[in-house]
Amino acid sequence: QVQLVESGGGLVQAGGSLRLSCAASGRVSVGWFRQAPGKARDYVAAISMSSGSTYYADSVKGRFTISRDNAKNTVYLQMSSLKPEDTAIYYCAARSGPVTTVSNSYYYWGQGTQVTVSS
Repeated sequence: QVQLVESGGGLVQAGGSLRLSCAASGRVSVGWFRQAPGKARDYVAAISMSSGSTYYADSVKGRFTISRDNAKNTVYLQMSSLKPEDTAIYYCAARSGPVTTVSNSYYYWGQGTQVTVSS
C-alpha cells in the first residue's frame, strides 16, 4: 500500500511561486494532477522513479518543475510564474508501473492541496 501526503498549497499573487511536496512511500512513478471547479482533472507533470525522467503538460512547461528526493521519498512540484488559471486543487498520484500522463492509470492518490492564484 502506497501512502501519499501532500503539502505546500496556499494563496499567491499572479507571478508568484509555490512549491508542493508529495511524500510517497515505496518506489513508484508519481504524477501531479489538478482540478479546477467545474472542470475535469488535468495532468500537470510526472516523474519516473526508475529513470528520473520528467514530463510536463504544455500549459505548465517552462514554469513548473517536478523533482524528487529519493532519500526523503518525496516528490516536489516547483511552480513559478503562476497565473490565475493555475488555480485548482492539486493532487499527487502514484503507480508501480512506468510513468504515464493518464490519471486513470494511477492507483494511489493524495488528499489534494488547494492552490489559489489571485490576479
